[in-house]
Amino acid sequence: MAQLRAFEAARAKGAEMPEIVCFEKQSDWGGQWNYTWHTGMDGTGETAHSSMYRHLWSNGPKECLEFSDYTFDEHFGRPISSFPPREVLFDYIAGRVEKSDVRKYIQFNTAVRWVTYDKSSEEFTLVSQDVNTGESKTYIFDKLVVSSGHFSTPNIPEFEGINTFPGEVLHAHDFRGAERFGGKKLLMIGSSYSAEDIGMQAHKMGAASITMSYRSGPMGYDWPSTTVERPLVTRFEGSTAHFADGTSDEFDAVIMCTGYLHKYPFLPSELAVKSANVLYPGNLYKGVVWQQNTNLFYLGAQDQYYTFNMFDAQAWFARDVMTGKITLPPADQRSVDIKSWLDAQDALADHDAEADFQTDYVRELIQATDYPEFDLDAVSTLFKDWMRHKSEDILGYRDKAHRSVITGTMAEVHHTRWINAMDDSLERYLNGPSQNVDTNAMATLDPNIILTKER
Repeated sequence: MAQLRAFEAARAKGAEMPEIVCFEKQSDWGGQWNYTWHTGMDGTGETAHSSMYRHLWSNGPKECLEFSDYTFDEHFGRPISSFPPREVLFDYIAGRVEKSDVRKYIQFNTAVRWVTYDKSSEEFTLVSQDVNTGESKTYIFDKLVVSSGHFSTPNIPEFEGINTFPGEVLHAHDFRGAERFGGKKLLMIGSSYSAEDIGMQAHKMGAASITMSYRSGPMGYDWPSTTVERPLVTRFEGSTAHFADGTSDEFDAVIMCTGYLHKYPFLPSELAVKSANVLYPGNLYKGVVWQQNTNLFYLGAQDQYYTFNMFDAQAWFARDVMTGKITLPPADQRSVDIKSWLDAQDALADHDAEADFQTDYVRELIQATDYPEFDLDAVSTLFKDWMRHKSEDILGYRDKAHRSVITGTMAEVHHTRWINAMDDSLERYLNGPSQNVDTNAMATLDPNIILTKER
């Protein structure tokens, strides 16, 4: 969606548009934000791409991901809170591309099955398939942009005895909601965003206890009393998990929050990114251009503090390289540039340094193009504030309000605290408690509900 918007922005300024074809396996756009209730085979026999789940609310301030050319104020026409649920963010990103009229470039329900590259002709041959009819087609392209992301193929470790575990075992990719874990003892294996967010959603939905099992170190948040952290699981015996510190406990369910793999089944190995989830994967010049083939581009291949607006910065840069507006340096100079970023990445000391690192990266891309600039240093400060707020209050940080660095608008305080917000629909988020509900009585019964003047 970012790449299509980048080309449309250039067309609006009078630039000649190249021929563009976008292939989307799903029936609608939105990628991860295009939620479906299942992750198994759908009616077409295709596995679901999205790892989205019910009751997901943004775990970072919307002010850190805001498009500089399409603000939340423009889309919603009023201030909204800083941590919207999934349906609200989907509405925002879809609204921008709907305004841009780029849907005509997309072939929906179309999977890319295989891509080859001919060095002599400098052309890509792409084979696609309509997932409904089974019809295959072959195309020839001069440039190829891989924008399928890398958060849909689960990384699944093995643990001794896990096949004897009698309860439910799943990966975060397969998680679609925590309601069924009410009253259950839940083991989360992992210590990053998925474990933190799914674990606290399970707490919100009434899980009896949550245990976070970490490999590299504890998250160290001020967890609720029902949540504890333990070092990595060493083995399972039936429903009992044994941990590296010699402790053990019984559990009803296990969720593997163990990350995702770079997986591009439509690409030959010489064109596919192979990397851990890091802020700067090797072999990508400016994190975008494939070093050995500068006709190949990747968007969103890195770990992310920035998201929507970083994808924009990458898309604008890729567009200008493809159209010749940006001339790439020779391969040896590109290698030096890549190494300098990799060396800087290796020296990062903490999360604050990581936020600054990616801020500098996004800044460099934006300065090379005509993407509308915004105060990146202010965004980096927001990231640091957000991380501190999480550390101080893991259940309450989403109730904070932040100021847009683009419009200056102060976010509204949401009408309901996150821990009590059980309806994540767009309508409930924007309109508040039902008009048939006595909101004063609600506030009396539940002091955690915050009422604004409008409601």
